[in-house]
Amino acid sequence: MEAVQKKFKTHKVLSISFAHLLHDIYTSFLAPILPLLIEKLGFSLSLAGLLNLVQRIPSLFNPLIGIIADKSAVKYFIILTPLITAISMSFLGLAGSWGVLAILVFISGISSSLFHVPAPVLVKDVSGSRIGTGMSFYMLGGELSRTLGPMVVLAAVSFWGLEGIWRLILFAVAATVFLFFVLKDVDATHNIKRKEKKEKEEKIWPYVKSMMPVIIAIAGITFFRALMKSALTAFLPTFLTNEGETLWFSGIALSVFQFAGAASVFMAGTISDKIGRSNTLMIAAFGSPVFMWLFVYLGNAFVFPVLIFLGLSIFAATPVLLALMQEVGSKRPAFMNSIYMTVGFVSGAVAVVLVGALGDVIGLRTTFEITAYIGVGAIPFVFYLKHLGSKAQNSN
Repeated sequence: MEAVQKKFKTHKVLSISFAHLLHDIYTSFLAPILPLLIEKLGFSLSLAGLLNLVQRIPSLFNPLIGIIADKSAVKYFIILTPLITAISMSFLGLAGSWGVLAILVFISGISSSLFHVPAPVLVKDVSGSRIGTGMSFYMLGGELSRTLGPMVVLAAVSFWGLEGIWRLILFAVAATVFLFFVLKDVDATHNIKRKEKKEKEEKIWPYVKSMMPVIIAIAGITFFRALMKSALTAFLPTFLTNEGETLWFSGIALSVFQFAGAASVFMAGTISDKIGRSNTLMIAAFGSPVFMWLFVYLGNAFVFPVLIFLGLSIFAATPVLLALMQEVGSKRPAFMNSIYMTVGFVSGAVAVVLVGALGDVIGLRTTFEITAYIGVGAIPFVFYLKHLGSKAQNSN
């Protein structure tokens, strides 16, 4: 039985990765059409950043979702939430006010939380001992979606206009039916149920207290990197159009950045299986601020090569941190993932609002420069995390 549990189940990992791809294609619609929405509805960059905050508010309930997921079969969340997200995000073009946009992105935020909290637990369950590799496949789906999403929505705008992108919902309906059949036998609860028969489950608050040093380290890494990531994922098309580039050039630039991110998450988890989680995080922590600084100062002629290196360094941390949380939180995997997701979503939401507000006051170019310097703050937390790992090994 143990041999079966340790086997890497490729087809199931790929199925969950496809669900991630489908879901996040639709969540990536906002940034590329944001210049069109700003032009149509006439709201400021601060309100544009606030849309991202509204979308992330449901992440505050991630720990509750995690507690439920640790006791439930959550495969239907994975199957149905991409369709809910598709409906809300495809209606953005029909919105007649900023308030309607806020409602739509809030709904997508709820479905996003219901998807992202339990999904890595399913990945861990079917990845055996190769958790980092499984998380790389899972995150590859998410990052490829951010590459494909801008192209999909801009192509839809070209064919049907901004108000016609609702037709993209039909693809999500077909994909949901497909996911139902390929994921209907996936179940991540059997290991938990077996444990509950053998031992009493550890209470939440003592468990959180014991994990607090790791949570603090990961929160620090995530927050200081969030400003750079949020600036690029939310405002890269707006930044480049302000610099005089076309909407299509800006959309392609975002896709290049996201494609590099997809390559990064595909490689980073496997690399961390070989050289260690902390070492991989260290490379990413040093590289990201350097390439962000180069992006600001080298100018538009070097946009694409610099964005490739930026994507490789900025996105590398995600599968590594996901794998780390599943390893250190083996007693409550969904709950620990929910903590990580909450930290990530809240950090990203705060970051994107700050970037939008600063962009209104001092301009996006200066704001992008500032995020590069703030990104250096992640480095001490990586050292702290490495220290915690060494301390744990010595205690064993």
